[in-house]
Amino acid sequence: MSNIVADAFLGGRLRIRQPVTGYRAGSDPVFLAASVPASPGDSVLDLGTGAGTALLCLMARVPDLAVTGIDCNPDHVSLARDNLGLNRLAGTIVEADIACLPGSVTSRRFDHVMFNPPYFDRRTGSASPEPARETSRSGETGTEAWIDAGLRRARPGGTLTFIQRIEHLPRMLAGVGTRLGGIRVLPMQPRRARPAKLFILQGRTGSKGRFRLLPPIILHEGDRHHPDGGDRTEAANAILRDAAALALDG
Repeated sequence: MSNIVADAFLGGRLRIRQPVTGYRAGSDPVFLAASVPASPGDSVLDLGTGAGTALLCLMARVPDLAVTGIDCNPDHVSLARDNLGLNRLAGTIVEADIACLPGSVTSRRFDHVMFNPPYFDRRTGSASPEPARETSRSGETGTEAWIDAGLRRARPGGTLTFIQRIEHLPRMLAGVGTRLGGIRVLPMQPRRARPAKLFILQGRTGSKGRFRLLPPIILHEGDRHHPDGGDRTEAANAILRDAAALALDG
């Protein structure tokens, strides 16, 4: 691929190569990775891994993970593999559609499954003129298929974690149904006086735990946007710069 730039993540701990134009990972996969309760030695599956940002951020925080990333875009797969090498990390990146996973993946169960599914519903929005960005934003596979694939690959007692736009919360909860227990939902507010735009949902397969709506995480101080990110809250900075965990289990 041409027109690739290496961006710094986690205060410079990671260098992640991404396209100059089209879809570019920002803070969302960093927050997603921070919320996965992985321990050294655990196995992790990342559906729709893109350039591998969430996987690499999780590996930077938790050592000795056995990670697998899945993406249907061959350019993304190549970037994810390059980014593992660039950061001297080891993992497996597989080119596949989540609706048709290969036997090397379906024969396994994972301690943790995470994904950052497409945010935009093409029934209500307009398409991006760039094919790669359009696939990352809307995709051709419904979010219910992402949930189903994730639940099938999580081991009994394993976690499923994903981030999504807040307006999709009712549909995502319906998709999870009773197949996931101990569900935690964390709203993500851009500022205290503004409504949440995103949420992180996490639960465990086979759990009988109750549903909990957690207090929101506030990402920025004040009422105005600062382009350099200098107005981030202490909690947001701890995750984005210092690779802190974002615990959803209390």
